[in-house]
Amino acid sequence: MAHRGVEKILVIKLSALGDFVLALAAMKKIREAHKKAHITLLTTPPFEALAKSSPYFNAVQTDGRPETFGQWTALRKRLRAANYNRIYDLQTSAHSNRLFHLLRPGPPAWSGIALGCSLPHRNALRDSMHTLERQADQLMYAGIWPDAPTAPGTAPGPDISWVWKAQGAERPVPGAVKPRPYVMFIPGGSAHRPEKRWPVENYAELARILYARGYDIVIIGGVQETPLAHAIQRVAPRARDLTGRTDFARIAVLGAKAALAIGNDTGPLHVVAAAGAPTLVLFSSASDPALTAPRGRVRTVQSDRLSELPVAKVAQAASALLSETAGAA
Repeated sequence: MAHRGVEKILVIKLSALGDFVLALAAMKKIREAHKKAHITLLTTPPFEALAKSSPYFNAVQTDGRPETFGQWTALRKRLRAANYNRIYDLQTSAHSNRLFHLLRPGPPAWSGIALGCSLPHRNALRDSMHTLERQADQLMYAGIWPDAPTAPGTAPGPDISWVWKAQGAERPVPGAVKPRPYVMFIPGGSAHRPEKRWPVENYAELARILYARGYDIVIIGGVQETPLAHAIQRVAPRARDLTGRTDFARIAVLGAKAALAIGNDTGPLHVVAAAGAPTLVLFSSASDPALTAPRGRVRTVQSDRLSELPVAKVAQAASALLSETAGAA
């Protein structure tokens, strides 16, 4: 429980993994602006462990997506009883706007886009801004980031160095793995968005090429992506299948040590980019890298249809990023 007189803050961020990782940058700024506050995150179950391991929150609640009338009522009752001084809505969706209206009359100071909120993000161009600049701009309007970097490409990406600090480790050096450095593959993605996936046979061919050049291959993803790993192993038998065996922290540490990460526009790729991995992201026309790409040592390759993106083009981009990283080391 927060002590009497301590400022009480609520941050709302519900989904999805890539968006959540990007929002860690804004969450860090909120913590810096409210150093002594008791800050609660309202989220959903997949992000509980990640949020609890971060240094930004005193409490994490996971019932941010109520479905039944009873669940909505219970959430409303708890939010009202908490008497928050301020709420930062980093979800800014119809769903989170509804949470604002649940707290009327007399809602707390609210940063977001809900009609009638006291700290509205009034930038008409907000929907055409990258998530990082958009959320920095939102916090500028909320009065806690007066010099927020809002020009395209200027907002800092998330800092997840707390992952290895919690283990008492130094920041890993990308590619410094003996005897062979490794390249991470993230060949999966949302099951309902197949158009965002580069064909697995292309990953398999790329694995064969990179292995021949001296790199081990490590494949990560959920347990549902194990068949993709097996398909790659049929062409590149020495590739290591870690699908279904990596939590957030393990993905971050693996990413931080990787010589390169290559994958589709999916959540785990945001984690490894934030961990410092040189990262190559493959985009179809289904999403816009200018709005959602991870930030860091990141390159993007875009093709309207990923099924038509040739292996040679991705191999060339991978070689360029590997050379660039080796030169910078």
